[in-house]
Amino acid sequence: MKRIMLKSKIHRATVTDTNLDYEGSLTLDEELMEASGILEHEQVDIYNISNGQRFRTYVIKGKRGTGEVCLNGASSRLGCRGDLIIICSYALYDEKEVLHYRPVIVHLNSENQVIVKGGGD
Repeated sequence: MKRIMLKSKIHRATVTDTNLDYEGSLTLDEELMEASGILEHEQVDIYNISNGQRFRTYVIKGKRGTGEVCLNGASSRLGCRGDLIIICSYALYDEKEVLHYRPVIVHLNSENQVIVKGGGD
């Protein structure tokens, strides 16, 4: 049996911008992608702490070191600049993997800089 489990989470990211006229996605600072193990074009679920919206999109690479977290396209209607969000990715694990896996959890400060990173081992 396979189980869908949390692979990684970026906790309390601050939305830095929205762009309705883009084709859709979440632009994410490349450093945050690396810290969380989220790849470009990977599917993510977004949980908006500020307004309760929950939606799914995919990630595109943003400029390294900028703290960029931009909601693009239709998702730009589900959040505003300054909103706090949680970004989660999931993966399929078999029964043996589940016994020993730990998701990567990345906590950010208000500037979208990593303050705590855990798991993934």
